Amino acid sequence: MSKQLLKGNQAIALAAIKANVEAYFGYPITPQNEVPEYLSKYMPELGKAFVQAESEVAAINMVYGAAGCGKRTMTSSSSVGIALMQEGISYICGSELPCLIVSVMRAGPGLGGIQPSQADYYQATRGGGNGDYHVIVFAPESIQETINLIKEGFEVADIYRNPVMILADGLIGQMMEAVDIDAPYNKRTPVKHEFGTTGTKDHPGHRNIISSIHLDPADLEAHNLKLEKKYLEVIKNEIKYEMIHTDDAEIVIVAYGSTARIARSTIETLRAQGVKIGMIRPISLWPFPYKAFNELPKTVKKILVTEMSLGQMIDDVRIGVKGRWPIAFFGRTGGIVMDPDEITDAALHFERGIRE
Repeated sequence: MSKQLLKGNQAIALAAIKANVEAYFGYPITPQNEVPEYLSKYMPELGKAFVQAESEVAAINMVYGAAGCGKRTMTSSSSVGIALMQEGISYICGSELPCLIVSVMRAGPGLGGIQPSQADYYQATRGGGNGDYHVIVFAPESIQETINLIKEGFEVADIYRNPVMILADGLIGQMMEAVDIDAPYNKRTPVKHEFGTTGTKDHPGHRNIISSIHLDPADLEAHNLKLEKKYLEVIKNEIKYEMIHTDDAEIVIVAYGSTARIARSTIETLRAQGVKIGMIRPISLWPFPYKAFNELPKTVKKILVTEMSLGQMIDDVRIGVKGRWPIAFFGRTGGIVMDPDEITDAALHFERGIRE
């Protein structure tokens, strides 16, 4: 194992290169600017396509075109940039094409600020595009996990012919860690699909047409039902989560990404004080790990949701809890990263019944 010190955004770019990305299209926006900066230097040297598009709208449509040519392709952006891409993402889902989208969240709404946030949970898991579609969403808590999920994400996108989003935040993008860029990951079996313009190469006379338009309602319904069948397979196979000190827990924190990393310190502090506390860390945000709540022991009395927002993941937690335990929420917004002591205080207040 050989480790090197990398900034998060640099690691994102390098992981994509290691995953054999063939084409990148994007537009600069803080706090992920180092991703296209790094790729703009190295992808041309490797004989691969790098294009700084005139806008995020253009970038996602270039991704659409390159994916339709059978190329392993990606984009990266942040919050307001991802918002502009929603129509194109819906087109890509409707056309059943694979791609990787990296979203490094910043504070909002609107232009907001450039500090870390997790207020794009709805945007990622519910989507702002039209129609019955889903994007597969993975949320890492460290740079190493980001690297691993990017590599796996390309493969998952290929398997399901569907966009995969890596949902990070400005903290992961801007911090530095010692990582192993070649560390083992959950490698998936490559899948060769015949789709898009590649259909004419191996099958002379055969013509594949890329489109998400179905003007006949019966045809469109059949297409949506086909997509639903695929999404059910994603739910069956791609749920990811981590259970931390939940075997005897009385309070269970639910947190993802950077907030989960911060909450680990809370758990260590309170465990040392005799408080039985644990955590569910969702790694896949869509599909959400509702089944994790069925694994909680009878000792559990309360659930504390914490994220860098005013409360978005809490809706999915309520679905998973099914009314079995009271739920409290603690969050910071506007780009403020909570301190471990703040989560500790919130957990203690909740444990004493003050926040119920």
